[in-house]
Amino acid sequence: MSSKHLFTVMRRYSLGVLREKYSKYEVLLAAEVIKVVFSAFKIAGALPHGEQALPQLKYILRRSSKMGILALIYGAMNILSFVSLRNISAGIFTIFAQLKILTTAVSSSVILGRSYSWTKWRALISLMLGVLLFSEPIWNNADVSKNPEGGNVFLGTVAVLIEVSLSGFASIYFEKVIKTDPEQMGIWERNYQLAFTSMPIYIGFILWDKGGEEGFGGGWSVTAGMLSLLGAAGGLLVALSIKHGDSILKTLATTGAIVFSALLDHFVLGGPLTAVMCIAGVQVILSICNYTFDVSPPENKPLPFEKKARDDAEEAQPLTDLPDEEKDVLTK
Repeated sequence: MSSKHLFTVMRRYSLGVLREKYSKYEVLLAAEVIKVVFSAFKIAGALPHGEQALPQLKYILRRSSKMGILALIYGAMNILSFVSLRNISAGIFTIFAQLKILTTAVSSSVILGRSYSWTKWRALISLMLGVLLFSEPIWNNADVSKNPEGGNVFLGTVAVLIEVSLSGFASIYFEKVIKTDPEQMGIWERNYQLAFTSMPIYIGFILWDKGGEEGFGGGWSVTAGMLSLLGAAGGLLVALSIKHGDSILKTLATTGAIVFSALLDHFVLGGPLTAVMCIAGVQVILSICNYTFDVSPPENKPLPFEKKARDDAEEAQPLTDLPDEEKDVLTK
C-alpha cells in the first residue's frame, strides 16, 4: 500500500475516530519542512569532501523557478478543490476525480510525445471505471450526494475539471523537468526546490484559515506528527517513482493501492466493503495487469536526453564492433 493511502487511512482515523482538530495546512507545512531538511541532508552528503553545503544549497534555490511553477500549480489545485467542494457534492467530486488517470495519460502523450497502444488506452479507461465503481459508497451515498445549499453546480464542475487537468499536467511536468531538463539536477535537488517553494504557499493557507478551529499551532498530537512524516515520505517516494519509472506507472500504483487501503480501512476502522467494491477491486487489478503486461510493440519516441545518450554511444562505438562492410566505408 502506498504511503499516500496509509496517510489517508490514518487521517481518517485521526479526524473521524479521535476527532482531532489540528489545521491540515500546518500538517502539510510540517511535511514540507521535513522534506527540505531531509533533501538538504542528502545533498550535503553527496558533496565532495571539503566542499561546503550552504553555497550549494543557495545555488540550488536560485535555480528553483521550474519547481516554483509546480508549487504554484499545487496551490491552485488546493484552491480549486475548495471551490468545487463548496459548490458540488463530495460524491460528484469523487466521480470527476477519477479523470486524473486519463488526464495524466493525455498529458504524457502531448508533452512527452509518448504513444500508447490501444490495449493500454483500454486498460486505463477500464481502470478509471473500476476505481469509480470502487468508490461507489461515497458517490452513491444520499448524505454526500446532495449539492451544498446555494452552490453553483456549473462553477463547481468547472473547478474540479480544471483541477484534474492540472493534476495530470503537474505529474508529467515534474517528470519532464526531472528527466529532460538541461541542468539535470538530481532527485534530491528537485525535491529540495519543490518543498522550499511550497512552504510560503502553505503559510498563506494557514494565515487565511487562521490556524483552523484550534488556532495557530493548536490541536497537535502524536498522530498529527506521524501524518506529517507520512506526507513527507509520500512526496519523496512519488518523486523517486517518477525518476525511475514514469507518471503513468505511478498512477497505476496509486490506484492499485486504493484496494489495499480500503481493506485496511474496513478491517481496522470498520469502513464499507460491499460486493460492488469487491468486483470493482478485481477489475482494478486486472486493468493494471492488462496495462503492465501489454505486449504491443513499443512506439514511444525517445526523450531528448535518451536520444542524445544513444547517439553519443553510437559515435563512440569502436570499429571492431561494426560489420566488415561498415568498417570499409568508415576507413576510406
